[in-house]
Amino acid sequence: MITEGGSIMAWRRKTNILSFIGTRLLFCVLVVQVAFSLAMLVGLDVWVPDASQFPAAAGLLAIITGLFILTALLTAVGGLRVHQRERNRNSAVSSLMETVLDSSQEWLWAVDSHEIFTFSSRAGAALLGYEASELIGKPVITVMDPDDLASAYKAVEDALSAGGSTWTGVQVCYRHRNGAPVWMEVNGRVRLTGDGLRPAFEGASHPLPTPTTRGLQHERLRAKIDSMGRNGTILTAFQPIHELAGGTIVGVEALARFLGDDGRSPDRMFNEATSAGLGSELEFAALEAALRKATELPQHLYVALNLSPDTCLDPRLPALLQQSGLAVDRIVLELTERLAVDEYQPLLAAMKPMRACGLRIAVDDAGSGFASMRHILQLGPDIIKLDRSLIAGIDSDPGQQALGAAMVGFATQLGAQILAEGIETPAELDVATKLGMTSGQGYYLGRPTIHPSNWAAWRQADLSNSTTS
Repeated sequence: MITEGGSIMAWRRKTNILSFIGTRLLFCVLVVQVAFSLAMLVGLDVWVPDASQFPAAAGLLAIITGLFILTALLTAVGGLRVHQRERNRNSAVSSLMETVLDSSQEWLWAVDSHEIFTFSSRAGAALLGYEASELIGKPVITVMDPDDLASAYKAVEDALSAGGSTWTGVQVCYRHRNGAPVWMEVNGRVRLTGDGLRPAFEGASHPLPTPTTRGLQHERLRAKIDSMGRNGTILTAFQPIHELAGGTIVGVEALARFLGDDGRSPDRMFNEATSAGLGSELEFAALEAALRKATELPQHLYVALNLSPDTCLDPRLPALLQQSGLAVDRIVLELTERLAVDEYQPLLAAMKPMRACGLRIAVDDAGSGFASMRHILQLGPDIIKLDRSLIAGIDSDPGQQALGAAMVGFATQLGAQILAEGIETPAELDVATKLGMTSGQGYYLGRPTIHPSNWAAWRQADLSNSTTS
């Protein structure tokens, strides 16, 4: 447990102050003893004006004075030696404490009654990616999501419910600087503050074993996904897809957005869920939210839904799509990952009944290498989405134009459509159209939006007004 001062520097300041006071006291004692000795010498002249008449008294006073001066000198020398030994000991202890903190896997911290860090040991940099100077003076939510902070407070309150001011073994989820969750076990104590408001806290956190962390992360994410599904905190943004030849909006891509996620990328939430073995659960929750909102779209638009191959193989999928209220021929499943060669046949077999009813398949990132071409040949998709890297600057790069034309020919031979992703300028749109690409999407054509009023405007939208979407 860390001290009231909250740091080694505070401890050093205290020991330095005590050392300073001890030195000054020693000096005062020395001055008093010398002054007393001098006073005795002066007093000898006052009390014994003619020392020759009282040789014994004069000699005795001289001996006493000498003894006082000698005692003062010995005291000063002894005191200085003791003071130096104490300084050396304090320096060694301070150095040892710094070494322990530098090498310790425990992160020591302290927060005030306003949830502001007042101390952070160096272990915080290794465990959470933040140097002490970056945390001191910052709120606790710098390293914890609000929901996790509330859960931590609840766990601490439960641990303190039996009385006392300390707790042990509370499991807390922190957030690394890179956004990754970091699970630790926390021991700490409450410090009462002078203002009588909320208490301050200080403690030590150390990482939990990997198996324990995986289990906790799995439980946390499952509860979070269930909660988002129940509370409707998964929003759906639809981005319009235009037919390039005629300029009309023919479809939309559904993109998940998570409320209360502190502006973090949805991809990070999906990656976190996948790493915990809950990728399909989150995809299903986002899929259900998108299908509910898709019923508010104009009836002529198809809806592209991003799914991983694992989720496409889930036996729950066909029933979910059929019961969604959305005609199957308006649904496009856009595969977000590539597969190993031996995984294509199960996927194709699972998709065959739904494709027979009008469901379409799309693949993205096309044109980014041989692997994407093999992926297309294996799946035989209905829509091939050209990667943004192929579209960006296509108006000024003859090589990109040649590749784009080749992809149009390739898609024609397969009986597929070409969709140009990431169109952001009028020049890119013009070249993509002239090359014969079927459709396109991008910020120039329309940004993703969660507002139904924008969706309704897509009934008769064309390229002349799509940039305001």
